[in-house]
Amino acid sequence: MDPTPSSRSVTGHVEVHPKGFGFLVVKPSAGEPGLSAFIPPAELSPFLAEDLVSATARRAEDGRWSASGLSLVKRSRERVYGEVVLRDTRVLLQLDREVGRGEWPLEAPGVELHAGDAVVARVDAGTLRLERRLEPGVDRALERLLVRQGLHRDFPSEAHAELPALLATPHALGHRRDLRSLPTVTIDAPSTRVIDDALSVLPAGGDGALRVFVSIADAAAFVPEGSALDLEARARATNAYLSDTMLPMLPEALSAEWLSLKPHEERACLTVELRLDPEGHVTSVDVYESLLRSWARLNYTEVAAWLDTGEVSESLAPVREALPWLRAASARLAAARAGRGGLEMTRDEAHFTFDDVTGEVSGIEAVRPTSAHALVERFMVAANEALAGWLVERGVPALFRVQEGPDAQRLADLEAFARQAGFPPALGRAPTPRALSAFERQFTGTPAEPALRAVLRRALGSSRYTVVPGPHFGLAARAYVHFTSPIRRYADLAVHRALKRYLHGQRDWLHEDPEVERLAVHLNARSRAVQRAEKERQRLLEARVMAAHVGQVFTGRITRVRTSGVLVQLDSPLVEGLLPADGLPGGPYTPDERETSLVGATRTFSLGLPLRVRVASTDEGLGRVELALAE
Repeated sequence: MDPTPSSRSVTGHVEVHPKGFGFLVVKPSAGEPGLSAFIPPAELSPFLAEDLVSATARRAEDGRWSASGLSLVKRSRERVYGEVVLRDTRVLLQLDREVGRGEWPLEAPGVELHAGDAVVARVDAGTLRLERRLEPGVDRALERLLVRQGLHRDFPSEAHAELPALLATPHALGHRRDLRSLPTVTIDAPSTRVIDDALSVLPAGGDGALRVFVSIADAAAFVPEGSALDLEARARATNAYLSDTMLPMLPEALSAEWLSLKPHEERACLTVELRLDPEGHVTSVDVYESLLRSWARLNYTEVAAWLDTGEVSESLAPVREALPWLRAASARLAAARAGRGGLEMTRDEAHFTFDDVTGEVSGIEAVRPTSAHALVERFMVAANEALAGWLVERGVPALFRVQEGPDAQRLADLEAFARQAGFPPALGRAPTPRALSAFERQFTGTPAEPALRAVLRRALGSSRYTVVPGPHFGLAARAYVHFTSPIRRYADLAVHRALKRYLHGQRDWLHEDPEVERLAVHLNARSRAVQRAEKERQRLLEARVMAAHVGQVFTGRITRVRTSGVLVQLDSPLVEGLLPADGLPGGPYTPDERETSLVGATRTFSLGLPLRVRVASTDEGLGRVELALAE
């Protein structure tokens, strides 16, 4: 490394650390590498997280960068959460520690505020103006999270005002293919109110082929493009599932009523019809607008009971003759996917339990996906993939979902973790989806599975939307779209609109469309914000639950290595906690070059290492569970 200090004029985004300092993150650009430069507290004070700023970045002799002379280029944050501080005659707002530093002046004309009040304020240049004060008893941690990630509970009045006219407008159904006589079922959790997909299978003919119908609620028929309702759905991008709170993309009057595929009610749908040969290969694809009536609303538990033991519940009785063909089609799809590789999408998840009386979170339980979850997942993946190929063949510019293969660094992390855990992957220099599938079979069903899946997901990297079709590595798909959840995800709604334009004979727009890529960039950013909010809420509730388990001992495995310590995912409950480096015996410890091990003079803590740990403390405000070795 060049020991001579150097400097660069840079533009990047601000990241705020809860301890009062920050970092200026600069993405790589043509001819210039990216960097992360330390922002000292004094320099950070006038700025908020995600601010776009220009600055001078200087590299010290040890290779670390620092930023100075920061100047605001663009402020993207419109609202902030904080708590009121009164100093003499001044009203100040102590900012959310992950959004800004220190106390900012707050303008609240005509409103009497008290010290400690929790408020939401609008950001107007360098001034904060009171928007609303939180009522007593409101979950402050949840409100802080919503504001931090730009999420909203309520829909704007303009969107609500459009609903009566939209719901009263008759929608032409005569041009749709009539599937009402087809035995059709929906399969969801019992608590699900929004049902957007339904399944049908026709018995095999003499050639052994099955006709599979995946029908999806036609949300585009009820949500006009460019309407206030549509603009709000676009801004939200997706449903946000915050453990004890769900923020829908569309108002419930529409999503859970007029669009939801309720049993015995006629619904407008878009259907992907697949022809499956006896080996599970899709030999033809047809796509059309349809008219549907669900014969039965089934839940995962009763479908799994039938798949596993043959038990027929009362709900299953009306469609019992169709069920074997659903199972046959699912088995064929599973066989075909196994032949080409890729990962199973369903996995163990941590679900919170809540007190029936108080509504407070009371515990965490691991929920293992059933055979019914796997069945539904195979149909949805098959429909999404088949439609993607159909769109590519016709040159339709749509939102495709792509995932590149893992890079060498992430593969090395995965190799280190898996070997330590006793599951050597030996994936080679250029792993294929089939190699990944073979590795997955090693650990499926073992105690190490949740931790291994977490590391594996990080190794694969995230998927993204783009107008340019490309492979989805994790699914071993040459092209893939999100189509099956238009009530919950805006990307699916956009795909529906592109499909419907083509079906209605519109061809003048079949060219590369920069607007579709701009939409992809927006949805990628908003989806990441929602994912961060979901993860933050999960960590907060984990800390709240684990506060009752301070002092107790658990088993777990190291899933990440940081300078501050190692992250350990407990086997049960599925909670990740920090084991600080300064509390480990035999220190000091430093991470190795690839951050796969924390190395001390006599001991090393590496990815995948099983440990017995004790819950030392929790910090609900930061969503943090701190651990200590139980040895």
